[in-house]
Amino acid sequence: MLLTADRKGNITKENTFQDRFLNKMYSHMIGRMMIKAMVLPIVSKTCGILLDSKISRFLVPMFIRNHAISMEDYEKKKYHSFNDFFTRKLLPESRIIEYQPNIFISPCDSRLSVYPISKKSIFEVKHTKYSADSLLKNRKLAKKYSGGYIWIFRLCVDDYHRYIYTDNGKVSNSVKLSGVFHTVNPIANDNFPIYKENTREYCLIRTDNFKTVLQMEVGALLVGKIENNTVTGRVTKGQEKGHFAYGGSTVILMTQKGAVCPDKDLLRNTVRGIETKVKMGEQIGIKA
Repeated sequence: MLLTADRKGNITKENTFQDRFLNKMYSHMIGRMMIKAMVLPIVSKTCGILLDSKISRFLVPMFIRNHAISMEDYEKKKYHSFNDFFTRKLLPESRIIEYQPNIFISPCDSRLSVYPISKKSIFEVKHTKYSADSLLKNRKLAKKYSGGYIWIFRLCVDDYHRYIYTDNGKVSNSVKLSGVFHTVNPIANDNFPIYKENTREYCLIRTDNFKTVLQMEVGALLVGKIENNTVTGRVTKGQEKGHFAYGGSTVILMTQKGAVCPDKDLLRNTVRGIETKVKMGEQIGIKA
């Protein structure tokens, strides 16, 4: 059973059909054997083709109803496929971006956990140890984030699947790391080191206020696409960086030592094994 908290401290127990199904798949040998086939890139790409087709638009009304999605927050348009709906855009007034230069903001709607990165570049997610080196496949870069924080934003299927830059700054070229497509549900993390096995893509943003922030997108089960906008030079706080196609997925930020102080409720909840629901553009930390 997953625990989530809102920013007011109200805790909710989540035990959806999807959670129960994934728990059975990942906790039993037969299920894990089936997962090995399901996580292959070809499976996600095939699902992506189907969800891009016109016939898939008939899934939209059922999805809205089953996940109780309020469409009042989104642009009104006729959807040509399920993925066209899934990558829908919010109305500008639906999210408030905190533009004060000392405020560190969430890049997306998600469930957030924040973990310290040790001096040896190690961090622990739900009792599974990771190294920044294995995540980035770049030991020299990983060392730059020792003593800082890793911010894991888990997007569920009913979340808004577009994401933004958290500050003004100069952006590097993207680095793509090939892999498979496990679900990013915490249930999978108990059995597989998902954040070093999944397909992912990252860039570095030399920000105006928070040193050099690493921003990574992680593909997940049935997500065949990480679609980042082509950007060169400078970016601005609140500017859209890209979006995911269908499925749950993850955005990861890494911040350097002495760059950001995470909000206390986020650290407190993470230690207790509770994810915190955050909205794109809201404060999650402050300049150190």
